[in-house]
Amino acid sequence: MSPVDHSLATNRLLEGLPHESREQLLSGCELVDLSFGEILTESGDRIRHIYFPTKSFISLIARTDDHALETGLVGDEGMFGISLILGVDLCPLQALAQGAGPALRMPTSSFIRELDQNIALQRTLKYYLFVVISQLTQTVVCNHFHRIETRLARWLLMMQDRAHSDEFHVTHEFLAYVLGVRRAGVTKAATSLQQNQLIHYKRGDITILDRVGLENASCNCYETDKVTYTRIMVQ
Repeated sequence: MSPVDHSLATNRLLEGLPHESREQLLSGCELVDLSFGEILTESGDRIRHIYFPTKSFISLIARTDDHALETGLVGDEGMFGISLILGVDLCPLQALAQGAGPALRMPTSSFIRELDQNIALQRTLKYYLFVVISQLTQTVVCNHFHRIETRLARWLLMMQDRAHSDEFHVTHEFLAYVLGVRRAGVTKAATSLQQNQLIHYKRGDITILDRVGLENASCNCYETDKVTYTRIMVQ
């Protein structure tokens, strides 16, 4: 395995580790490029690799026989495979690359060995697990109580944070998965945001035109998520 170029390996979760702990973990990682739409793990499968996105991001999707709903979005603030710190190597969700780009990848067996030895990593990932649980709870509340338009604004802000760009691609069908609504509901919400000149949306290509306006249009769940992450992870 070739050494990881640290200039390409920026992940905020890992950056929070002490230098020695971070270097030890990175020595067991390889830098891979995730392709848009690439399925990393299916629901119910064993986790073969863990991923620390650097300039990519991963959607976590719950599926039933005839419905799908995004329950989480992992970018350079986190990792995929967090259940391993509980000793569980089964993934309850489908994981797919929603944003193409590089990520640090590590075999599950290597990660478990590292986790057993690296106390600082254990502590950091326990904090991160709490953040994930808190954000999942917030998403459940958001999906139940808030309007489609405000939920779409929240999700677009989350996407922009992880894409580190004002422009990204997402299909109409996937937005329906994200929001748990019919495609007609997506069209109505996106049209409203576009008419207010907050975004430009055409054939799946989205451009954020007014970040501040989009924050004002979003529900407070977006800010709550950011505050939770900062309060727990930035210490």
